[in-house]
Amino acid sequence: MTIVLKTEKLVYVLEKVLPINIVDDATPDQILAFEKHMTDSELASYIMLVSMSPELQKQHDHMDAYTIIFHLRELFDEQARSERFEITKLLFCSNMHEGSSVVHFVLKMNGYIEHLGSLRFALDHELSIDLILYSLLDSYSQFMKNYQMNHIESTIPELINMIKDVEPSMKKE
Repeated sequence: MTIVLKTEKLVYVLEKVLPINIVDDATPDQILAFEKHMTDSELASYIMLVSMSPELQKQHDHMDAYTIIFHLRELFDEQARSERFEITKLLFCSNMHEGSSVVHFVLKMNGYIEHLGSLRFALDHELSIDLILYSLLDSYSQFMKNYQMNHIESTIPELINMIKDVEPSMKKE
């Protein structure tokens, strides 16, 4: 659903309340913007309703897109909170095991980080990198020191490539 709303450039109606009406002294541009917001909100609500179960459709068919998303968040926030707790626990308690692939391990960690982001709980990028580095085996300590001392900044995919380059030398030690 979000993909369709992004493609159609309708996500803004989920983030901005639809005004109840337009003021009497509104400019022509304000009137056009109001009408566009109403039309976009209606289209977004149809897209949202189509992707729902019949029970949820009945509950939300009279609402605009902003109100629908507000109600859905109220309904599912408790579930998301529990899920966020479990994913956070997995992320913070993860440690690489001897003999396992560092690439697979970092990809798993990145999956947890992205999952938290999808639950509207995005981690700071530097914290994400630090968590990944901290959870590596002690044999990667020299790599970690070099990374920190040289103030290297990287994306997680770039970090994976850097670690992949040093992985063969770690296995020899």
